[in-house]
Amino acid sequence: MKRLGLLTSSALLLLLALSFSAVAQQPWGPETPNFNLEVVLRGDGFGLVKFRQPNDGAFIINLDVWLRDMTPNTSYQLQRAVDPIVDDDCTSNAWLTLGKGLVPQSITTDENGTGRESLFRNVAVFPPGSEFDIHFRVIEQATGNVVLESQCYQFTISQ
Repeated sequence: MKRLGLLTSSALLLLLALSFSAVAQQPWGPETPNFNLEVVLRGDGFGLVKFRQPNDGAFIINLDVWLRDMTPNTSYQLQRAVDPIVDDDCTSNAWLTLGKGLVPQSITTDENGTGRESLFRNVAVFPPGSEFDIHFRVIEQATGNVVLESQCYQFTISQ
């Protein structure tokens, strides 16, 4: 009976190890080159954008945005500008407001100045392996004033 318990415990440990292995293998592109980014935004508050492209062939970039220490009950928008010359020098000022696909989406803060929004962008018009310098900013929707900005990042479109 003790031997059966030991075999059962061993089998459970093996299943547990396999399940952790499956969880660790996310359907996201590899980190190098830069398929996925953690974009930090600084200024009048703080922001973070988890910039992820799943390995599913759909060419959709998920942009999970989190803002904190912002003006309470205020609407903001996330914008990006890309530069096709990959040299870590983001010179483009061609700002595009991001949202749910092609529809711009506000990020509205609560009474504590915190806001979250899940945005996405289709990049199917660019071939896999295309590289860009990219930077982000957050503007107050009512005034257009820039309140947060990021550094320059490099991004590569995955398959």
